[in-house]
Amino acid sequence: MKKFKPQPGFVVQAYRFALDPTASQERMLRSHCGAARAAYNWAVGWVEASWWQRRAEGSYGVGEAELTEWRPWSLPALRKAFNQAKHTDPRFAGWWEENSKEAYSTGLANAAAAFDNYAKSKRGKRRGRAMGAPRFKSKRKARLSCRFTTGTIRVDTDRHVTLPRLGTIRTHEPTGGLRARVRAGTARILSATVRHERGRWFVSFQAEVKRDLKRVARPDVAVGIDLGVKTLAVMADSPGEIRTAPHPGHYDAARRQLRRASRVVSRRQGPDRRTRRQSSRRWEKANAARDRIHHRVTNLRKDGLHKLTTAVAAEYGTVVIEDLNVAGMLKNRRLARRIADAGFGEIRRQLDYKARQRHATRTIVANRWYPSSKTCSGCGAVKAKLRLHVRTYACDVCGLVIDRDDNAALNLAALAAACTAGTGVAGDQDTVPAVSKPRGADQKTRTTRTRRKASAGRAGGATLPQQRQEEARDRTQAELLTLW
Repeated sequence: MKKFKPQPGFVVQAYRFALDPTASQERMLRSHCGAARAAYNWAVGWVEASWWQRRAEGSYGVGEAELTEWRPWSLPALRKAFNQAKHTDPRFAGWWEENSKEAYSTGLANAAAAFDNYAKSKRGKRRGRAMGAPRFKSKRKARLSCRFTTGTIRVDTDRHVTLPRLGTIRTHEPTGGLRARVRAGTARILSATVRHERGRWFVSFQAEVKRDLKRVARPDVAVGIDLGVKTLAVMADSPGEIRTAPHPGHYDAARRQLRRASRVVSRRQGPDRRTRRQSSRRWEKANAARDRIHHRVTNLRKDGLHKLTTAVAAEYGTVVIEDLNVAGMLKNRRLARRIADAGFGEIRRQLDYKARQRHATRTIVANRWYPSSKTCSGCGAVKAKLRLHVRTYACDVCGLVIDRDDNAALNLAALAAACTAGTGVAGDQDTVPAVSKPRGADQKTRTTRTRRKASAGRAGGATLPQQRQEEARDRTQAELLTLW
């Protein structure tokens, strides 16, 4: 399936509003979301039935040419098979007409995407972790969601929207902004998705919106952003001005409430898979109260990150950020909670699309191996070691004493002038010849464990002290630039 591409000068943007449905409308919303889940489970079972049949026939000694044919999992094939089965299948025959066709198409599309991701992951064509085969969705745990792509989808008044088969639903928030854009012809609604999250229904309109680029306040100034745990972000611009964004610590502020709510949940009768015990009403009520606290923390974190990234993208012409290994940083059990609460990956994602789509500014991603904290922002000397607990940088060459995070932010800001134009990544390997790092480390992980004792005929036994002495010396900024 081809990916949708917006027109030149347009971007795809989502407008999300909270809904205030009536009791009958909420029943219809739940029915549509349940229909999507049922169609998804049917598609998974229908495709995997041929897999199990072929496996059984192979165990009986049936030849390859005589095995049952593979059932396709493309969206058109699933739609055709479901439209034939819904009239006779007892799971759908009695009630499938009560919902919109888009509800069933949502489940089938999700199943087709799940099988595609599984197949690409098996062939090594999908990035990220390996994905398993699609599994059935539980009625109690599946997220209620349904997507509408055809039919009557519009924003009627300032607080009402219309969806297929659901009719006009009142919104909790004003929708005048999207309605004015649609009337002016600067926006076109592509689809609408309803979703239930933590006791409230939301509708998200995917629209093709005309986006005019806005000029930044300081187009000739570059800023380097150093993310941290103690301070969320230290921003140093090319003239030398340093700003700090304190770590809000929303999760830490809510830990006392979460402890009390979790204590109440633990004293109620919760669900148990082993004994098939259902949760009590008191447990569900206490669990919902705990979820509301988590939801509030999430909203506060999103609001703070959006305000920070919007202000940065609207002020500077060049933004230099780090390529942090967030997944590896989360393995530190002492800092994992505050790292997850900071949202390093979300900051980079928001800066990337806001700088590109709204202001057309340049975003530079510093190489993960760039020693921003070890490099002196005054003379350019690079320290061999700098422990994490050392919060003040003291240069042994020029005698500069500066805060560790401020020094890193200044180095990132200076990196914008040295970065090769057009690559978007500082220290791109394609721009310069590859040489060793200041401490002899490279970007490849050693697959075999080295022996502690040097044996005869192996390099490294007698030359290791000299090698360490060569690696431990400080390098200048000029030498460091050649390492890119």
